[in-house]
Amino acid sequence: MAATKGQTLELAVLGLLHESPLHGYELRKRVNLLFGWSRLLSYGSLYPALKRMLRNNWIDEVTNTSISRRQRIVYQITPAGIEHFTQEIGDSGPASWEDDSFNLRFAFFSRTDFDVRLRILEGRRARLQERLDRAQRHAQSGQTQSGGDRYLSELQRHSIESVERELRWLTDLIDDERGSPGVSHNQPSPTPPLRQATEKSVATESKKE
Repeated sequence: MAATKGQTLELAVLGLLHESPLHGYELRKRVNLLFGWSRLLSYGSLYPALKRMLRNNWIDEVTNTSISRRQRIVYQITPAGIEHFTQEIGDSGPASWEDDSFNLRFAFFSRTDFDVRLRILEGRRARLQERLDRAQRHAQSGQTQSGGDRYLSELQRHSIESVERELRWLTDLIDDERGSPGVSHNQPSPTPPLRQATEKSVATESKKE
């Protein structure tokens, strides 16, 4: 069963709060960096999710007085939230390699065991290979049906090349996971490139404020 958007959002929030407590504005900014430009998060989606997590006792809210004496509500993860996050991040079922959740799961690979990382990467690769095979079949049949329309052919070529690039990337990651010297197969991996990019972006945004 695919993860719902609410479940994906909750996982993102718990993962970020696992690092440090955050107030609503900073939390929304960091979640958006994780999700990317294609899925910007509004406060109208964030705060109902926070309320659900408060009811589940996964997070707490505390009032923090800043230097400017403005009171802000800061959210922090609870022991129950850590337990739930750990359980969810250890799931390597089909939902973990679907489009809606794969990038987020990859961003938290530094806290994921080797076996789980590998199953997610291999599952994602298998899913994309199916997608590539289907796209190639459609492209071949489409050339006959469309009479060689240039723009349709370009769109199909672009889609196929995009999937091929991700497949090569996944294969390199899988080979690296299996052959990386000094990486314990029972311990989380070093911080992945996507996570490093996210942290760098957050640091840059913080300096601007």
